[in-house]
Amino acid sequence: MTGDKPPIAVIKPRKFTVHGEELVDNYSWLRDDTRKDPEVISYLEAENEYTKAMMKNTEKFQEVLYSEMKGRIKEDDTSAPERSGDYIYYSRTIKDKQYRTYHRKRKSPEGKEELLLDGNKLAEGFDYFKLGIFKISPDHHLLAYSIDTSGSEQYTIYLKDLNTGELLPDIIKNTYYSFEWINDKIFLYTTLSDIKQPDKVYRHVIGTNPSTDELIYHEKDEKFYLKLHKSHDAKYIFLSLISMLTSEIHYLMIDHPNQIFQIIHPREHELEYYPVHWNGKFYIRTNANNAKNFKLMITSTENLSKENWEEVIPHRKSVMLTDIDVYINHLILYEREDGLLKVHIINQSNGKDHYITFPEPSYTVQPSYPFPLDNSTSLVHPEYDTNIMRLLYTSLITPNSAYDYNMDSWELTLIKQEEILGDFDKDNYIADRIAATTSDGSTIYISLVHKKGIVRDGNNFLLLSGYGAYGVSNDPEFVSTRLSLIDRGMIYAIAHIRGGGEMGRKWYDDGKFLKKKNTFTDFIVCAEHLISQGYTSKEKLTITGGSAGGLLMGAVVNMRPELFNVMVTRVPFVDVINTMLDPTIPLTVMEYEEWGNPEQKEYYDYMKEYSPYDNVEKKDYPHILITAGLNDPRVQYWEPAKWTAKLRALKTDKNRLLLKTDMGSGHAGKSGRYEYLKEIALQYAFILDIIENKV
Repeated sequence: MTGDKPPIAVIKPRKFTVHGEELVDNYSWLRDDTRKDPEVISYLEAENEYTKAMMKNTEKFQEVLYSEMKGRIKEDDTSAPERSGDYIYYSRTIKDKQYRTYHRKRKSPEGKEELLLDGNKLAEGFDYFKLGIFKISPDHHLLAYSIDTSGSEQYTIYLKDLNTGELLPDIIKNTYYSFEWINDKIFLYTTLSDIKQPDKVYRHVIGTNPSTDELIYHEKDEKFYLKLHKSHDAKYIFLSLISMLTSEIHYLMIDHPNQIFQIIHPREHELEYYPVHWNGKFYIRTNANNAKNFKLMITSTENLSKENWEEVIPHRKSVMLTDIDVYINHLILYEREDGLLKVHIINQSNGKDHYITFPEPSYTVQPSYPFPLDNSTSLVHPEYDTNIMRLLYTSLITPNSAYDYNMDSWELTLIKQEEILGDFDKDNYIADRIAATTSDGSTIYISLVHKKGIVRDGNNFLLLSGYGAYGVSNDPEFVSTRLSLIDRGMIYAIAHIRGGGEMGRKWYDDGKFLKKKNTFTDFIVCAEHLISQGYTSKEKLTITGGSAGGLLMGAVVNMRPELFNVMVTRVPFVDVINTMLDPTIPLTVMEYEEWGNPEQKEYYDYMKEYSPYDNVEKKDYPHILITAGLNDPRVQYWEPAKWTAKLRALKTDKNRLLLKTDMGSGHAGKSGRYEYLKEIALQYAFILDIIENKV
C-alpha cells in the first residue's frame, strides 16, 4: 500500500519461550539478513512512499532549509595544516563537490602542492562512499587508504605510490578501521568476523599476495573489540583488546618488527588499563583497586608486572581521568570535573603543572588525532618532539576551532575556525547550563542554546536531545544546521543523563545494567524541569536521539507519551529483547556488558520492563519520525521497521508516524556532505510543520 494511506504490515506471529514465558513477535518476518527479500523490501519502500506523501506539503520548505544550511557552509575551504616529516598535510572541500580532497606540500612556502586522494573521484558510480583509514608510510612514499561503498563498515584497503601516483596490486578486503605501519614495507591491519566485529590482526609485506598474510592475533572472545594504535613517540604499536568492562593490551617494538606482540598484563574481569610510552616507561591509566574514576601509574618497560606499577596521580572521587597523552617533555591529563572538560599539563622537566584556560565556561575540547572518517580533522600522526599541541575546541555558540597550545609559554593560538557564512554572529546567541534534580537527589545538567531575547513564558519551542549510554559524554558542540531551528525561535537543549560519562564512571554505572531506567527517568525529569521553568510546554516540546539514544526515545514515549509533542529518532536501538537474545547479530555479545545478558533471568525481566518494542501499548503517542539504514551493521534496519509496524497497529492517536529507510546507507546515514543536509532538512521540516505549521 502506498500514497497517503499508511502501510499496514501483515501479522505473522512467531512464538518462542524465554525463561518459561511465551513471547509472541508479530513482525519478526521483517528481519532479512540478506536485505533482498521482496516482501520486506516492498514494505520498506511502501513506508518510504508514505513518508514522501505525508511530507509532500513540506517539499518546498525542505528546499529552503537545505539551501539555508548549505548557504552557511564555506564550500571552498582548506583544513588546518599539519606537519609531519618534511611535509605539510591538509584536506580541502570544493564547491558543489560532496567529498574532500587530500593534499600535501613540502614545508617551504614555495613547496608544490600534491594531490594525494580525491574522494569525489573515488565515489564516482556509488550511492554511498566513506573513507576509512588514511595512513602515510613513515618515509612518506606510500598512502594506505580504505573505502566503504555500502554503509556496512566493511572496508577495502588500497595502497598508492605517491611518487608515481599508481595503485599497487596489494588490495585487501573485509577490513576495519585499525591499521598501522611498522615500517615502509610492512603494516598491520584488522579484519572482521562473521558477526562484523574486528577479531584478527594480519601482517602484510608490500608486494606480496594478501592471501599469504601472516595472522598475528585472533581474539575469540566476542566481548572484546580489537584495535591497533601507534604510541605518540612512534616506538610501539599497541594491540588493544577492550570490552565494556575489561582491557588487555599487547605491544610490539617497532624496531623489532619480527618479534611477536608481548602482553602488558593478562585480562582480569573489570580491570581496565591503557598505556602510553614515554622515555623507556609506560604511563598507565587504570581503574585498578577500585579506582572508578581512574588513576595514573608508571612502570618501566622492563618491569611490567602490575605489582611494579607505581602511583603518579591518585584516584580522585570528584575527577574523572578520561585520557592521557605524552610529548617529549610534557604529560597531558584529560580530566572531567562537575561535568566539564579540563586539560592538565605537567612539565616533565621541572614538575610544574597547570590547566589550560579556555574562553568559555562550557565547551568541548579534545586532542587532534587521526580519526578514521573522511571528515577527519587530523591526517597524520602528531609530532612528538615539540612543545606545541593541537587541540580541537567548540561550544554551543563557537564553531569548530583548531588551536595550537604552547605548553611552556601557555599561549593558546587559534589556527583555524570553521567559517559560518551568512549573518551568523555568536553574540546574538546565549549558551547556558542549568540543573534539574531527580527524586533520588541526583543533579542532571542541561546545556541550552537560544537566540537572545527569549522569554521564559512557556511559549518557546524546544528540542531536547539525549543519549545516555556506553559512558559516552554528550558534550556541547557547535552544529551549524541547528541555526535553522534556533533562528526560528527554537531552544536547543542537551540532557546530560546517567549512562553517559559526563560526571565520571559512577554516572555511567548508574545508567547501565539493572540501573538503565535511570537514563529514561533522568530525561523525563529534564523535560519536566524545562517546562516548569518556563522554557517550553508539553505542546511545544520535541525530543530527539539516535542509536542508543533511540532506545532512550522509545522508552520515554512509552513511559510518558503525553509529555512530548514530537519525536525524531535516527537508527533507534529499540528491539532490545530479540537483539540481545541473538549472539549472531553484530555487537550483541559485546553489549552483554552494557545491557546485560537476557539469558540470565534477572536481566531478561529488567529489559522486558523498558524495551521499547516490547512495551508498545494501545494509547496515544506523539508525532514520530523514525529513520533507518538498510545496510546498518550496528542497529539492524528491522528494529525500527518492526517498531514502526507495531506502533502503527496499536497507537490510538491520529498523529503522524513516519519511517524513512535509506536503502543504500548504514548507521551514519548519507555519506556526502550535501546529501546529509537533505536528511536534516527532512527532519527539521517534519518538526516545524507540526509544532507551529511554520511551513
